[in-house]
Amino acid sequence: MANAPPSTLLDDSLDGKAAAVFSTSPAAGGRMILVEDCVETSGAFVVHHLLKRCLSPHSSDVVVFLSFAHPFSHYDRILRKMGCNLSVQRDNKRLMFLDMLVLERLGRDRGKTSEDVFIALFGEIQKAVELCLSYEGRQHITVIIDDVSLMEVDANGSSNLVLDFLHYCYSLTAQFGCSLITLNHDDVYSNEDRPGLLLKLEYLADVVIKVEPLSTGLASDVHGQLTVSNKGIHDGSGKSRNKVHNFHFRIKDSSVEYFYPGSKT
Repeated sequence: MANAPPSTLLDDSLDGKAAAVFSTSPAAGGRMILVEDCVETSGAFVVHHLLKRCLSPHSSDVVVFLSFAHPFSHYDRILRKMGCNLSVQRDNKRLMFLDMLVLERLGRDRGKTSEDVFIALFGEIQKAVELCLSYEGRQHITVIIDDVSLMEVDANGSSNLVLDFLHYCYSLTAQFGCSLITLNHDDVYSNEDRPGLLLKLEYLADVVIKVEPLSTGLASDVHGQLTVSNKGIHDGSGKSRNKVHNFHFRIKDSSVEYFYPGSKT
């Protein structure tokens, strides 16, 4: 049997659980991870990294992937470069991919309201989760949404409708012990809108991963910086505290290198 993939700084920052970072008992409930990026520095590579970890041979996870951003072929091409075949994972029932770019999905081509579409979409996700949990040996489900800002476009700009939908998805973490991963773009909102949506998402999230450009400007060997904030980490005294990790990253053709500032020469 192959050895487990090596842990990265990103894995370690997620409470040091590496490939099993999302695995929890249903009674304990799952976790919500919010990835925030900006126009200058895309956080898509974080979603790809987490998706690959969930589908690792050393994990029993099943992934329900909800895409408002790209078709299946886009993720399949990228993950193949990373050594993960999504087509095989889908055939093996470890990946359920819901393509929201398809117009007729959930009757959007039949004049349904945005609210009707999102209610039907959550019903489809809930059914997918229940189906995945029925598979033998599958103990944990991770729901991934790419991305929230495009979901808001589908909701005709209604932040309240998006928040209601995400609250329903968040309820799955307690009901079924699922984990929830969402990507959102921090800089697509005006200053007036930001407190409403982003702050509520940050409040719900157990982990917030911010993907940002370097504060010192562009660099050829460093593509940006990550700030990973873990909420409610318990220390040795039994007290709860937030734990923050900061490090840089460099995106390569088939992988991402993570390192502490100043450690690259």
